Amino acid sequence: MAPYLQEPLYNETYYEKESIKGDDSVQKPQAVKYVPGMTAVQSYANAYEYEDLKPSFPDIHWGPLTEVPYHDKALDGSPDFRNLLDAASDVFDYNPKIGTEIHGIRLTSLTDAQKNDLARLIATRGVVFFRNQDDFDIEAQRKLGSYFGKLHKHATTSVPRREGLEDVHVVFANQNSKDQRAYFTPTFLWHSDVTYELQPPSYTSLKLLSGPPRGGGGDTLWSSQYAAYDALSKPMQTYLESLTALHSAEMQAEGSRALGRPVRRDPVITEHPLVRTHPVTGWKSLFFNPGFVTKIVGVPKTESDAIIRYLNEIISTTQELHVRFQWNKNDVAFWDNRISNHSASYGFAPHQRHAVRVACHGERPTFDPAGTSQEEQLNQQFGLPLVNKDGSGQSNYND
Repeated sequence: MAPYLQEPLYNETYYEKESIKGDDSVQKPQAVKYVPGMTAVQSYANAYEYEDLKPSFPDIHWGPLTEVPYHDKALDGSPDFRNLLDAASDVFDYNPKIGTEIHGIRLTSLTDAQKNDLARLIATRGVVFFRNQDDFDIEAQRKLGSYFGKLHKHATTSVPRREGLEDVHVVFANQNSKDQRAYFTPTFLWHSDVTYELQPPSYTSLKLLSGPPRGGGGDTLWSSQYAAYDALSKPMQTYLESLTALHSAEMQAEGSRALGRPVRRDPVITEHPLVRTHPVTGWKSLFFNPGFVTKIVGVPKTESDAIIRYLNEIISTTQELHVRFQWNKNDVAFWDNRISNHSASYGFAPHQRHAVRVACHGERPTFDPAGTSQEEQLNQQFGLPLVNKDGSGQSNYND
């Protein structure tokens, strides 16, 4: 796990003065105050600096989205990311498949060359984390998002109370929020944002404004769709490459209407390839998520349901696809929505958790049969053997 940069709010070491050899100024550490499973709750009752970024649901309506030009800035980035990484003080991966953390970089100070390298790194690693970006306010977040493409406006979820920020999605829960765990299976919570759009988002940022202290929960998980594709056998890869899937906004719209909230754009159902090829890396990935994919096109329902169950299991249970991020205030995650799924985690009550998300439209998903496998390319580059995909043998499992 990455270094934790926020001072703990509850698990502190307290000191009492002790006289040693006549020196009354020497302090002796007392035992750490610790209660298993309990962390101190911060109150925001008196004043909260982000009141204007709390959620609202304005009753407005937009027309349907139409296709917009898109140029992936990562294509202009350096393959070795040197413009970006030469300015960093530390860089490390969470695991070989997904997740990288960078220290020493201020997102507000990036040059265009560094922004391009950042996009290329995100496209390569799936999600990149930055700690303690306190000067990266909502305007800076929108400005950086706009550099990568036209900002997406969500049709149903909350936007900030402050007017003019309809392209910002608000994540908010506190001690008064309803516990929603019973409404969703853990598998269903895995999703890629608004994949029902004609041009689903590419580069997406989320900044935590306030959240639980260390040990208080509220982590986010991401999974690599490059690695999900590579987990499949060759025959299964070939089969899925021939299929498309329906991505639906209907459930989100129905949920909003049931709560008496406006639906700002009519829901759509869009057909996308089940496997897509990334325009920058050239790697193939699944383009599937349990949250929005409802049917596989061109096959019987029994077969469609079986494919969906199978891919749900691959995404949610294949541990090497996953990275888990423990947030601190002002941390930022930047991910490529085209080639990763993510999931929130529950169980952080009664803590407040407040974050803002900005996403730009990407290209319309396409499949290029000339695309390559991330795993095969990197194994060849690093001199590693091909991964065994024959499960018919026997093995003595080891932890």
